[in-house]
This record gives sequence, C-alpha cells and structure tokens, in this order.
Amino acid sequence: MKKIALLGSTGSIGTQTLSIVREKSDIEVVSMSCGSNIELFEKQIREFKPRLVSCNEDKVSDLESRIADLDIEVMSGMDGLNAVATFDEAEIVVTAIVGMIGLRPTVSAINAGKDIALANKETLVTAGHIIMPLAKEKNVSILPVDSEHSAIFQSLQGNEGNNIHKILLTASGGPFRGMSASDLEKVTLEDALKHPNWNMGKKITIDSATLVNKGLEVIEAKWLFGVDLDRIQVLIHPQSILHSAVEYDDGAIIGQMGTPDMRLPIQYALYYPKRLTMSGDYLDMFDVAAMTFEKPDMTVFKGLQFAYDAIKKGGNMPTIFNAANEKAVALFLNRKIEFTDIYRLIDKAMNTVGFIDVPSLEEILATEQEVYSIL
Repeated sequence: MKKIALLGSTGSIGTQTLSIVREKSDIEVVSMSCGSNIELFEKQIREFKPRLVSCNEDKVSDLESRIADLDIEVMSGMDGLNAVATFDEAEIVVTAIVGMIGLRPTVSAINAGKDIALANKETLVTAGHIIMPLAKEKNVSILPVDSEHSAIFQSLQGNEGNNIHKILLTASGGPFRGMSASDLEKVTLEDALKHPNWNMGKKITIDSATLVNKGLEVIEAKWLFGVDLDRIQVLIHPQSILHSAVEYDDGAIIGQMGTPDMRLPIQYALYYPKRLTMSGDYLDMFDVAAMTFEKPDMTVFKGLQFAYDAIKKGGNMPTIFNAANEKAVALFLNRKIEFTDIYRLIDKAMNTVGFIDVPSLEEILATEQEVYSIL
C-alpha cells in the first residue's frame, strides 16, 4: 500500500489525483489539505478517511463541526500545511496547491525525506536554487506532474548518460493563438477562460492564455532537468498531442504523446517507474489528422518573454515575475483590470522591485509581499 499526502485536494490536480486513488486499491491518502472549499473537502474526508487534515484558518471551525463524528486531527494555516506534508506515514507528497503558498510545505516535506510529486510550478520557479540541491542532499525524488515536464521526464527514461541537445516544450497556444496585440485589448474574462484543449483551474487557464504558464514551465524545466536556457525551445502545438520531447546529441527526438488528460502524468508520478492501466480514452492515431508546430509570438504574448528575461537575470527576478502575475491574474479574475493589464503589471514589478542575487527562502517570501504591495 502506497501512502500519500495531498496538498490541495479540492483543486483540479487534487481532484484528479483522488480519482486515481478511487480507481486503485493500493494507494491510501493519509493526510490532505484544502483551502476554503469545505463542502467538497468534507466529502473527500469521509470517502478517503485521512488521519490528518488542514484548511484555511478562517474555515477550521466549520470543518471541525462538519466532521466532529470522525476521529481525524484538524489543523489550519501554514502549520497545518507543514504537518500534512511531513506526516510520518506519507511516502510521497503530491503538491497540488497553486501559488507560492506551496513553497514552505514542499521544503518541509523534502527535509522530512518525502518524495515529491510536483504540480506546484512556483516551488521551482522561485526557489529552484534551493529546492534542487536540498532534494539531492536528502536523497529525495522530484517527480514532475505537469504534463509537459512529465513528458520530458518520460522521454529521458533509458537515456541516462546521454546529453540533452534540446528540450522541446510544447504549448497549445491557448484560446487567443494567432491574435494580434490589438485583438488582445478586446478579449473578455469569459474568452480567456475557454481553453481549447485542457480542463484546468481558472488561474492556470488565464496563465495559458497569456503564455505566462509556458514561461513558468521554461523556468521549471531549467531546474528540473539541469539544462541551459538556450537549450529549451517552446513550440506552439495546438493539437496538444505531443506533450513535449527531448532532442539528443545525435539528432534523435523522443517524445510522449497521448490525450490531454492530467491523470496520466499524475499516475505516472505516483507509480514511477511502473505503468498501469488507466481508465478513459486512449489516443487513436487514426483520428490524428495532423500535428502542427509554430513559433510563439513573444511580442504579442509577452508572458513568455518576461519569463525568459526573469530567468536570465536570475536571483529573485523569477519571484517578482511570478508574484506580479499572481496578483494581476487575481485582479483580472475579479474584473478589476483588463487582460493586457496583466502584462503591464508584470512589467511594472520587474522594473520596480529591488533585485537580490541569491535570495534565501525568507527573502523570496519577502519579495512576494513587496510585489503585492506595489500592485
């Protein structure tokens, strides 16, 4: 029986993780957390029966009253997240929280010797220089859950010791692929939330529309796979069939294809290196009419260019980029700003907030707060 801790059980990755647990008989969720969706969290707790749970501090009384009949420890806030992530029985921690709130519990889990199924981009984007050496020191595996990074990871299997010539990181292009800068001035929130291929949470869907998400993935890939930035090439691939690929020094390209279903990379991370049967539709190659690839337009979709600028600068600049985007997307989702204002606010933060060359964990979190304070 594989025992897992799940951070962010009510979000998109969290619910899909639990759908895998539901189908299998050899995974047990021993601890789990959510933010504020207490109604769904209660249902999950009653179904999966973890020993320890955590939620936002302002929701803890509600949760305690709902599950008073169960013998389950309830915690809240950052203490609760850390406790869930370091729960003794857990072997692997699925970090499905969105945002920099996932950074501290991930560090705690690594220090506790837990393997990490990583779905929280911000962990490596903002603190890759801390996380990767720490994981190596503690002999902890970082198993990517993002579909693209999982595809790269899968494409590396059996090729240990061979040099990576190039990582080919694919992107659907989002709902606005092919639009001009003037077109983007007119798009609405509803337009931005209509991703053509993937069913994801609102924040990551907006990030896909701006190409910020792909920028975050470029930074993440740099840290995960130890490659220079000039060896990571983004390809717009609107069919979302090839999830990413690796080109080796001999010119061979090995990639991973499949349907756009996040359960596959989640299941692969949980069972690595085994591959098990998964429910749902498989890719029928006879239905693949064509696979096309385009260069991203980084003058229109500035989110990707900002990411390249941030990682080239290094230090706390990726944190500034990420935090500014988090704040801007929240404002956009609340209809406080327009779509293209997301780019404007990121640019403002990257040119305003003080630069730190080798930031500590505390300085990373302080940078985040500084960004929030000026936007």
